[in-house]
Amino acid sequence: MTEMLDKPKIDLGNLKAGGFIKERGKDLFTVRLRVPGGRMSIPRLKKIAEVAENYGGEFVHLSVRQSIELININFKHFDAVVEELGEASQKVASCGARVRVPVACGGCEYNPNGLVDTQKSALEVDQKLFGTPTGHHKFKVAFAGCPFDCPKSATNDVGFQGAVRPKLDKGACISCGLCAKSCTHGALTMGDDKKPVFAAEPCIWCGDCGKVCPTGAWEAEQTGYTVRIGGKWGRNPLVGTLFATFLPEEQVLEFIAEVLAWYKEKAENQGRIRLGDIIIKEGPAVLLDHLRQKFPEFVVAETIPPQVIITQIGAGR
Repeated sequence: MTEMLDKPKIDLGNLKAGGFIKERGKDLFTVRLRVPGGRMSIPRLKKIAEVAENYGGEFVHLSVRQSIELININFKHFDAVVEELGEASQKVASCGARVRVPVACGGCEYNPNGLVDTQKSALEVDQKLFGTPTGHHKFKVAFAGCPFDCPKSATNDVGFQGAVRPKLDKGACISCGLCAKSCTHGALTMGDDKKPVFAAEPCIWCGDCGKVCPTGAWEAEQTGYTVRIGGKWGRNPLVGTLFATFLPEEQVLEFIAEVLAWYKEKAENQGRIRLGDIIIKEGPAVLLDHLRQKFPEFVVAETIPPQVIITQIGAGR
């Protein structure tokens, strides 16, 4: 009886909020580590492997959101795990109704397709907004360096995708036609004067025309992020839709903060509800009007609600 009274009580809600997730096994937890942007130094990786070997199971798990998860950690070892990992250099991630660790591709540092510095953006968001309570549900952010969108940014609450608006210097153009041949979306055709003609509507702002141009005739008139809002995955997935174009990298934090503030206000008294569902209820124009107050140059004139993905297609229903 005394042993039962002395046994510490575990608040699973608080533990989950701190990245400690209850497993099936008695007294066992998964410890989710914070890896913003999916980048980790080799020394830190070695330390994590050492801690996992000392306190965990036979493997670690790499989550789909670029986190490393230590498996089969007994709750009695929490303090030792956190201490040995070093809170300053390797923090535990968060779960629950909070801003989660942002994910990102490698960006423009070494990826030839990268148009923006996604790693810098992800680290800034992690440092300033990680763990911010939403009061309603999880809030996920992703950064893709180009339209290939490896991190699947449109399935996040706010997804950023690198974009470049091309501008042609006709004087430097030698009419080789390589840009038009490389444009798979039909935004470039060759005109009667044997110079490329640009059509903005089909353009996905990939910048491929500038990459193949042998003379540098195609320049970047504007570079920034295409922003899609309202995405999520899970049992009832949504694809986020376009809310802003060419948002400067230095305005990312402020933009997310404004979306977050709007979400908190509109979701009041609606329980556990994601941002995309709120946009569907309120209508996208309401959020556009809110964002336009601070970002008039970049917010689009109109958009459509987040799009429902019916995952049971072909199930014979």
